[in-house]
Amino acid sequence: MLTLKLQRVGKKHQALYRLVADEKRHKMGGDKVDYLGWYNPHTDKYEFKKERILYWLKNGAQKTDTVHNLLIKTGIISGKKIAV
Repeated sequence: MLTLKLQRVGKKHQALYRLVADEKRHKMGGDKVDYLGWYNPHTDKYEFKKERILYWLKNGAQKTDTVHNLLIKTGIISGKKIAV
């Protein structure tokens, strides 16, 4: 099953995250199905490919709770946030 999830990149104590579409059981390293953008929690900046995210969600990809809350915060999807 495909899942939209965050992949941690960056140096120690300077985490950056990539939003990726990948199989749910895959490890975080290695090739991904699709790169959908990035998120920097320290500066609260992000850049997401809205069309690709909506494409994967329309085609049955699930999203993690954190990604769900992040997509609501950025206005890509609507709904209530999930308590993590």
